[in-house]
Order: sequence, then structure tokens, then C-alpha cells
Amino acid sequence: MNPITQVIRATRPIYRKLSTTAPVAAAKPLPTTGMCFELSEEQKALQDLARKFTREEIVPVAAQYDKTGEYPWPIVKKAWEVGLMNGHIPEHCGGVGNFGVMDECIITEEMAFGCTGINTALDSTNLGQMPVIIAGNKEQQKKYLGRLVEEPIVAAYCVTEPGAGSDVAGVKTRAEKKGDEWIINGQKMWITNGGVANWYFVLARTNPDPKCPASKAFTGFIVERDWPGVTPGRKEQNMGQRASDTRGITFEDVRVPKENVLIEEGAGFKIAMGAFDKTRPPVAAGATGLAQRALTEATKYALERKTFGVPIARHQAVAFMLADMAIGVETARLAWMKAAWMADHGVRNTVLASVAKCHASEIANKAAADAVQIFGGNGFNTEYPVEKLMRDAKIYQIYEGTSQIQRLIISREIITNAMQSN
Repeated sequence: MNPITQVIRATRPIYRKLSTTAPVAAAKPLPTTGMCFELSEEQKALQDLARKFTREEIVPVAAQYDKTGEYPWPIVKKAWEVGLMNGHIPEHCGGVGNFGVMDECIITEEMAFGCTGINTALDSTNLGQMPVIIAGNKEQQKKYLGRLVEEPIVAAYCVTEPGAGSDVAGVKTRAEKKGDEWIINGQKMWITNGGVANWYFVLARTNPDPKCPASKAFTGFIVERDWPGVTPGRKEQNMGQRASDTRGITFEDVRVPKENVLIEEGAGFKIAMGAFDKTRPPVAAGATGLAQRALTEATKYALERKTFGVPIARHQAVAFMLADMAIGVETARLAWMKAAWMADHGVRNTVLASVAKCHASEIANKAAADAVQIFGGNGFNTEYPVEKLMRDAKIYQIYEGTSQIQRLIISREIITNAMQSN
């Protein structure tokens, strides 16, 4: 029997137990005891399943997907089959509805250890789903989230444009109401899962007045990829995370029924931003997984490679690099754990989500660069795993809000709190 099949069968009883718990939408009560950094037995089982899935299904093919740039549909289908995707989809949509942000982070860190490109292909559907989870009505959720439970398909988050990345308020895609429909025209760019998603969350300007505040100027829509006027562009050839599908998407006179508006006209900006509180901690977890892989590979190599008659790990210059990498991994993990814990307990985590995302992203880049340095000339070669880690790491400082945007969010909170306390 395939090892991963054994794991799946062994964890099914626990997974069924998980599926009977309260939906993630209901925040868990704050604990009455002090801090505890121990995972629950269910979370340990989930971590073990994700770890074994990664070792069996992702690690052996990661280099090939990086080379070809193909979308990893076989892995998506297997992850969907074993329950490592869509665990947060509500029960009334056919999902188990039990996964919290912490659970998603646990899965993400393990899979990112194997390949962040493949992990992004799997995990980005969560960003596309999140606006519907937090703002969709029952009918919208059942129709669109239900599809993701019924078959292994993915969603995408369409906000970024050629001229509007971090500046979401600069979105120029427009939607005009005509009768019971909205007509969308515009272009999106750098959309992960753009060419493979079944449906999109699309943010469009519905108030043409440039003086209208962002909080009222935009509306969120659910748009199906196969509707007339929706045209995904070519797959972008990126520096790293090549297994993920990144494209521009053109919307030309796309007719969207009023039933596909999330909440109401003008609520789109808050929905789009609100999704990040739940999706940035998993991004931080993914960056942590990459940093852990860099540390693991560098440590192994440092014990095998010898100079001056001893393993290079015995040289203080290298040993201290490994120590710094370990410090980074541990602090990044603690950051995403706190941000995820806050989200799951109904505590506002906007700043902590930004702290986790920013810190883990930079730790991933430093750890990958240090791993390449420890490998020396071999680290610069594609026959060794660390050059891929270095290429894959950079995007963590860019997508789902650049490191500069995270610092802006954090600094504004610091300044606001200081002014209010005076």
C-alpha cells in the first residue's frame, strides 16, 4: 500500500471527528488559562497528514514543475481527495467547516516546505474564496463554495491591476449597473490561478466620482471564468514559484447578475481588505515553511561538506549562520501562530497579520540567501535545491501586500494608538 494511502486511512477517524465541530465562522471562546504553544491532537494529526503528503507527493516532483511551469493539477486533485483543501468551507455548502486559520497555517507551512510554487497553486484558492466566506449570502456560498467541495476546482482573487497593486484604491476596472445586471470592463494583472480558476472575486469601481472614499467606491462581484467577455491572458514567466498560474485577465462588457454582488453596492473595498486578516497568516506560514526548508538543507549540507579536515558546520562562521536561520524560523512561526490564534478567537488581528507576513517574508529571503551562501558554488547550481528556494522566496515580499505596505499598516496603528493615548 502507498504510504500516503496508509496515512489517509489512519487519520480518517480523526478527520471525521474534526468535521463535527463548530463552523469556523463562529469564533472560539477565549481560553481562561494562560498561553499554550502545544497543538491539539487533531492539529497534530493534520500536521502529520500534511507533512507525509508533502514528502510523498510534492517533494519528488517539485523540481520538475519548477522546470516546466505546468499547473500541478494531479497534486491539487490528491490534496482535495484527502481533505487538505477547503476545510474552512461551511457545512451548509457541503464542506466540513471546521478548519480555522491556525489549521490552514499548519497545512500551508508543511506544503511550502516541499514547494512554495505548488503550495501557492493550492493555497491561493483560499484568497479567492475568502470574500465569499466572510461576505456572501447563503445562496452565493452554496452555489460557488459548494462547487469547490463537489470537485477539485479552484477560485481566484482579482483585484490587482497594471496600475494598481498595493494602491487598491487606484483600481480602474469599472462596473455599470444596467437593469438587473452589472456590466464590467477593465483589466486585472498578476492574478494567481487566473487561467485555471472556475470563478473569481472581482473588485470594480461602481462610483465614478474620484472624490468618493474607497470605502464606498468599490463593489465586490463573483464572476465565472467562462462567461462571455472574460479573457485570461498568457501565463506569466516568473522568477520563482513557477508551478502557480499567474496571468492578466481582461473583462470586456461582462454581464454579471445582481445576485452576484457581495453584500451590497459600495461594500467591495472593506470585503477585499477584510479577507487579508485571514489569508495573510497562511502566507506567513508558507514563508516560514520555505525558511525551514532552507535551514534543513543548509544544515544537512554543512554536516556533509568538509573543509580543512572538518565539516563546515564546525566552523563558527557557518554555525552562526545556521543559528541565525533557526532564530528567524522560530520567530516567524510564533508570529503567524499568534496572528492565526487571534483570527480564530475573534480578536482583531490586522496588525499582527501584517507583522507575521512582513517578518516571515523577510526571514524566508534571508534564510534562502544564507543557504545558497553555505552551499557555495553548488548553491548557485540548479542541481541543488537552494537556488530554487532563493527564487521562490522573493514573491513573499510582494504578493498579498508588499513588505512596505505591511509596514505602513503597522506604523499607522502605532501612531494612531499613540495619539489616542495622549
